[in-house]
Amino acid sequence: MDPPPGATDEESNTYNTFRTPQRHPSSQQIPIAQPVPVSGTQYHSSPWNVASEDITELPQVLDSQLISLSRARRRHCSSSLIYSTEYKDLEARVDSLRAAHLSLLKITKVYDTETYDYPVQVQESISELSQNIGYNLTSFAATNLKGTNLPVPASPTQPPQHHHKTLPHALARAATAAATSISGPANAAAPAESGDKLGKALALYANGWERVAAARLDQDDAIITNFLAPWQQTLNTSITLALKARQAVQVSRLELDAAKQALKNANPSKQEQARLEVENAEDDLVQKTEVAITLMKTVLENPEPIKNLNELAKSQLIFFSTAAEALSAVQGEIEELSVAAEGDYRKSRDH
Repeated sequence: MDPPPGATDEESNTYNTFRTPQRHPSSQQIPIAQPVPVSGTQYHSSPWNVASEDITELPQVLDSQLISLSRARRRHCSSSLIYSTEYKDLEARVDSLRAAHLSLLKITKVYDTETYDYPVQVQESISELSQNIGYNLTSFAATNLKGTNLPVPASPTQPPQHHHKTLPHALARAATAAATSISGPANAAAPAESGDKLGKALALYANGWERVAAARLDQDDAIITNFLAPWQQTLNTSITLALKARQAVQVSRLELDAAKQALKNANPSKQEQARLEVENAEDDLVQKTEVAITLMKTVLENPEPIKNLNELAKSQLIFFSTAAEALSAVQGEIEELSVAAEGDYRKSRDH
């Protein structure tokens, strides 16, 4: 730029000195770095790109950490629950329930056998067996020896009659036989209509016990169907499953202890594998513990045992009510015969 008009040479030099930009001899223009393409439109990752990738992966990392934390807390809670008072209380209650089932089943199992109240059933069974064998042999000989030179026995008219081996049935049969014996063969069909008071009383007694005997068979059938079968089923299914689940928990706990010991003694190269085995054992223990707790609570909350016990009591009540009604009816008539017989006896003594 030109100096102002009228300026001296010295002023012009001074003006030019201040107005002209000065550059350092060593100063050079630094070029601006441009991104260098690698292939196509791909560029080297910048710090911003790296940060963007980290932010994108952050939810996945957080989810993984939350899952690991949740699993760790779950393992700790379940491992602690095994030794807790609640778990031990569940075990004790299930054991008590099983003992109650076994105790009652041991006695009520007799209802499954018809002869539980009949002490002489062994002798009668042997006698019936002998009669059946004789009948079968005679029938075989009568059928197969026809047309031969061997003597043919007479064909039996009918097989031996089967008798129920219960105390009520035995009492009814004995009273009937006694009434027939006293009244005589002529009145065997209707001993109660004969003139003998004892024969009548025995016939009435036999009729009463026949009703009791029929009620006894109905009671046994009802108890077997409505009590014994479901009671045994509960013992064999629900309670047994709960016990097996508890055993699985014990086995899983031992496996976890073994895995932890192996991790403690593992070489550095095998530490990661041993740690994974410990985690798997912990997960297995957690799962089996939860299953055991669920099954034990289900067994303890099951209303079926109370329902079955009600059926047992109801069947017994029906039997004893029927027996009381039948015996009460015949007892009144027997008492009238007793009073009449005593009056006849006194009259005979007075003369």
